[in-house]
Amino acid sequence: MLKSKTFLKKTRAGGVMKIVREHYLRDDIGCGAPGCAACDGAHEGPVLEPQPLDPASSLCPRPHYLLPDTNVLLHQILSVWRPGTWASVASSLRLPGSLETYVEQEQGENANDRNDRAIRVAAKWYNEHLKKMSAENHLQVIFITNDKKNKEKAIEEGIPAFTCEEYVKSLTANPELIDRLACLSEEGNEIESGRIIFSEHLPLSKLQQGIKSGTYLQGTFRASRENYLEATVWVHGDTEEDKEIILQGLKNLNRAVHEDIVAVELLPKNQWVAPSSVVLHDEGQNEDDVEKEEERERILKTAVNEKMLKPTGRVVGIIKRNWRPYCGMLSKSDIKESRRHLFTPADRRIPRIRIETRQASALEGRRIIVAIDGWPRNSRYPNGHFVKNLGDVGDKETETEVLLLEHDVPHQPFSQAVLSFLPKMPWSITEKDMKNREDLRHLCVCSVDPPGCTDIDDALHCRELENGNLEVGVHIADVSHFIRPGNALDQESARRGTTVYLCEKRIDMVPELLSSNLCSLRCNVDRLAFSCIWEMNHNAEILKVRFTKSAINSKASLTYAEAQMRIDSAAMNDDITTSLRGLNKLAKILKKRRIEKGALTLSSPEVRFHMDSETHDPIDLQTKELRETNSMVEEFMLLANISVAKKIHEEFSEHALLRKHPAPPPSNYEILVKAAKSKNLEIKTDTAKSLADSLDRADSATFPYLNTLLRILATRCMMQAVYFCSGMDNDFHHYGLASPIYTHFTSPIRRYADIIVHRLLAVAIGADCTYPELTDKHKLADLCKNLNFRHKMAQYAQRASVAFHTQLFFKSKGIVSEEAYILFVRKNAIVVLIPKYGLEGTVFFEEKDKPKPRLIYDDEIPSLKIEDTVFHIFDKVKVKIMLDSSNLQHQKIRMSLVEPQIRGISISANTPNMDIDEPERKKKKCEK
Repeated sequence: MLKSKTFLKKTRAGGVMKIVREHYLRDDIGCGAPGCAACDGAHEGPVLEPQPLDPASSLCPRPHYLLPDTNVLLHQILSVWRPGTWASVASSLRLPGSLETYVEQEQGENANDRNDRAIRVAAKWYNEHLKKMSAENHLQVIFITNDKKNKEKAIEEGIPAFTCEEYVKSLTANPELIDRLACLSEEGNEIESGRIIFSEHLPLSKLQQGIKSGTYLQGTFRASRENYLEATVWVHGDTEEDKEIILQGLKNLNRAVHEDIVAVELLPKNQWVAPSSVVLHDEGQNEDDVEKEEERERILKTAVNEKMLKPTGRVVGIIKRNWRPYCGMLSKSDIKESRRHLFTPADRRIPRIRIETRQASALEGRRIIVAIDGWPRNSRYPNGHFVKNLGDVGDKETETEVLLLEHDVPHQPFSQAVLSFLPKMPWSITEKDMKNREDLRHLCVCSVDPPGCTDIDDALHCRELENGNLEVGVHIADVSHFIRPGNALDQESARRGTTVYLCEKRIDMVPELLSSNLCSLRCNVDRLAFSCIWEMNHNAEILKVRFTKSAINSKASLTYAEAQMRIDSAAMNDDITTSLRGLNKLAKILKKRRIEKGALTLSSPEVRFHMDSETHDPIDLQTKELRETNSMVEEFMLLANISVAKKIHEEFSEHALLRKHPAPPPSNYEILVKAAKSKNLEIKTDTAKSLADSLDRADSATFPYLNTLLRILATRCMMQAVYFCSGMDNDFHHYGLASPIYTHFTSPIRRYADIIVHRLLAVAIGADCTYPELTDKHKLADLCKNLNFRHKMAQYAQRASVAFHTQLFFKSKGIVSEEAYILFVRKNAIVVLIPKYGLEGTVFFEEKDKPKPRLIYDDEIPSLKIEDTVFHIFDKVKVKIMLDSSNLQHQKIRMSLVEPQIRGISISANTPNMDIDEPERKKKKCEK
């Protein structure tokens, strides 16, 4: 049956347009209930569960289905889903649309009322329809709504209806479910104190008008990890220099949460502030001690040089909430029998959340998940509800789950739909596979990787040609042969974006059959590859380059140490060793030439854990040793990426997936320049070349580690490298590599960007066919956005894994004292680096319940004077390292000053700190 609605609409040009909306109503859609004789054969797609809900409800004793209204669905179910998944969830929960349940909007009826009526009509139809299945004990459909009027109308119409709270409380077998109810409204759950703390958020219509007129600015709210009273807003679509707006103080933050899209109002210039150098963490127990907050805010407002002031603002409204479920711990209330407690998120950028639960004793000392429901104006903290219990704090499995969830790393097992697209085993290269592919299995190809590597992406070869030149090949796993565009395997790989490497675990981007077997370029097996082959002279100058799909058979899978041993050994002269020596010689020339062009050689301390074979706990922690072979492989991977970038951009000027590294703004270098100046060195930062040359000259005969520290600090000044679509950007330059164009081609097993680049290159050389999404620059830009996010989250997850295993290491090692160097100076602390462990930590000089020392902070130098001792960046100190378990939620490596000796501050290297591991000491006392 066809229903149509016609109306007239005025166009922008002043004309009138006739619009006809047609509704096609079907009479052949089934109810979805299995076993329904009336609808037999009419079911399309998924049906209802064959077993309805167990009648354990005191309100609904009969078997029944639940039909929630839109708001219940949104607030109770979707509140614990990430925003990006809402649309897909909602689309899977639509009611059957048929002739019998169609509802037209009546005159004077708004859209919400029409939707409520439509759901009631569906509920009534279901109840009457399901009576036909079993007259004696027919199934019921229970309507769940939190809207008082909607519920009253449903009851008047004979529909069984309850609020979400009424129904959940009736589930006598599951009383704990009441804790998982979201707060219904901000006003209804405000604390008893009527005091207003925050200003009211402006409505969206006013915000949009203000943004359009320039009164307000729209941006992403980013809370500080180090200072809970400070945040920045990155303004959308503004210039690079003026992008950042500082917010300081609770009232100016005005209930915004990390990653929310907010509207901010700039404050007058006489109210602008400088980024704070104070480290402040919210550790109070009193949830509404606003006076204490105001006292802490005064600490932030110290006199600073006018040049340090930055545009400062306040949040006037929220454009879009980006709340997600948060992992953390319950901070149990000191009030006996209280059901109201504070939840402390694992991520310090998220405010504490007030929840109500009857399970506080059971949840204490556990990692749990909580969702935010709202944030009233007169509450210091947002309201939320308990979602899930993950496990014990400190348990390796639990902590790994937390860091994966917190960094949004997809880590569920691959679905059967995804696995169905894997090749059937046993697999071998067929004649069809060799079409448009060169057979290079005769070449002496080898791979060089870290020890224990099973996902081998790349292999190399070098041989002398008859004309005296050298042939050098980089052979990359042909993952795109196995992952075809658009199927479930491709979609899941694109969603994951990257493999995530944790200390004891690898979260693969592609299933293990591909990552560790069929795509991995293991030795002595035939594998499909994508090869980039150059003809070079002995001075590493490229004479020719060609790209081809290939089949290879690696002759050796070596570690960096094994490859280095071959190169260095005079007794070894086989084909593999000769190839490695040729590659190493060319790599040195390539690296020298790159550095001469201005490529940066930066430094970042990387650590390697040695695990106990039985307990899998870390028993040793060392900084990673880099050999010539590390650099050798890196040089040829860089060269392959640059060569491929040129080729795909030549063929697809608008649709090439490239990678750029923006030049940092001058302000980023301030700390580096000041630090070097304090050691009487000059660092020039006007170009990458001048920075590279300055770092090369920055040496000290009496302080050999100084150059490494400067390079570590220079790394902190850099911008994040990002993927982008060539048709959506004009700036292709890679600052760190001093290359005009760059992409990622060499790691398709662990990076989805490389798979897209392989597909582009395959089309460019006629080895594969294109598809619509590959040449849609808007879809490529969206893909790049996801890849950049996934790459960033993977880095953060890896760092969190290292931090957790470092804690485990020092838990077993106990208290140690080591030499350290100051990396940053704060108003009340110094941040130090311990070279032996590649470990960074903060030494605080103000502690709770202890006399405050006399601190004088100078931001210009920068320096911190404590009593009569002055600390500068790069000064050498000695610190005591220990695991601080006094706060189970945020266990951390704690550092205390040993040398230089400052009365009331420094401690003896052998003195145990009485605040550390308090729960453990109490336990031992009880045992005695």
